[in-house]
Amino acid sequence: MTLAGAHELIFLKLGGSLITEKTRAHTARRDVIRRSAREIVAARRENPRLHLLLGHGSGSFGHVAAHRYGTRHGVRTEDEWLGFVEVWKEAAALNHIVLEELLEAGLPAIALPASAAVTANNGQVAQWNTTAIRCALEGGLLPVIYGDVIFDEARGGTILSTEDLFAYLAIELKPQRVLLV
Repeated sequence: MTLAGAHELIFLKLGGSLITEKTRAHTARRDVIRRSAREIVAARRENPRLHLLLGHGSGSFGHVAAHRYGTRHGVRTEDEWLGFVEVWKEAAALNHIVLEELLEAGLPAIALPASAAVTANNGQVAQWNTTAIRCALEGGLLPVIYGDVIFDEARGGTILSTEDLFAYLAIELKPQRVLLV
């Protein structure tokens, strides 16, 4: 990645088990998300050359529907496609909460959902135009991605985790570090 000047790029993942109550469906841990947002603000203030790509898991939001419908293994039937949409809705709902807390902390966060930009083939990223992420980073924004449903040439649909997405982006963007929290 060619950022103006000497910048440090870090990928930071807030795990689903960190930011949600895993034992209670649809339960965000807003206090933890809020604290994480404050820590990101402090890190950016301490190191103005720091560029972050933030990712988060789905925890007690998307995992319930994903398990019920087996979405990661493929989507073919009408019922499975309804499950695909349910997983998308749940992942997006948690992302909305995360974005609210990041914005409230004063971070210039912007969601760039993989479901709108990535296609897969047999559970692996096949195509991803990363221009929006690069432009967000260049502009000093905080791009936010998360595990999401993906249209898949072989499986119909699938789920790619934040780690799957980070693995692809690490080759494209070459971060100095990847931190999983």
